[in-house]
Amino acid sequence: MIDFYSLSHVPEQKPLRNNLSRINYNVSPWLSTIAYILGRNLLLPLFFRQVRITGKENLPRTGPIILAPTHRARWDSLLLPFAAGRCVTGRDLRFMVTMNECQGLQGWFVRKMGGFPVDTRRPSIASLRYSIELLVEGEILVIYPEGDIFRDGLIHPLKPGISRLALTAESSNPSLGIKIVPIAINYSQPYPSWGDDASINIGKPIQVKDFIGNCIKKDAKLLTAKLLSKLQQLDERQSEINSSPFAEIPNS
Repeated sequence: MIDFYSLSHVPEQKPLRNNLSRINYNVSPWLSTIAYILGRNLLLPLFFRQVRITGKENLPRTGPIILAPTHRARWDSLLLPFAAGRCVTGRDLRFMVTMNECQGLQGWFVRKMGGFPVDTRRPSIASLRYSIELLVEGEILVIYPEGDIFRDGLIHPLKPGISRLALTAESSNPSLGIKIVPIAINYSQPYPSWGDDASINIGKPIQVKDFIGNCIKKDAKLLTAKLLSKLQQLDERQSEINSSPFAEIPNS
């Protein structure tokens, strides 16, 4: 997934209008349906002993959402759609990914499943605006705020780009009501293997509009601190979650 450090200097923009960008990465209805069926009924139950999902009641069912999960393994992006995607919210997830992940056969699959590329070294205005337009259109955008995979079980400093992007979109249309949903993902082993457990704890959403002030840099700093605090609280409760007998995707 994308290293969001490169987006930490998203420029302040004038109010945006729909259809500004010419980028279009539509989710394939037939491919995504097949992927959901195979993933839920075959891949995940066979690989994991159990997947515990808590806090689904915290997921807004309407309006623009940014999912902000911790990043612990490549499996994160396969588990998230079953925790917060179509089968829960009725909507597909849109992942911001690196250019390398959108090349070849893998890239074709990623794009058809809702991913769209951003050049991490030189992010274009078009791709950033496309991210904002997705929010304007009420989509669910997935951004890993730590920027990389960390397997030590700790919450690492968050990249400020996620907050700047959310604030820019909300400022462009104050009636949007963008919410950032913190999510803690953990595995029973740092490198998940067959028969391990996975747990996903979904926290209460953060209202972006509550952080809009007169300076986007200061506002982004406050919003980033709030998100970090939420993720740390979710992670601290992870041991309690792991002791729960509830299994969303049991191995059967």
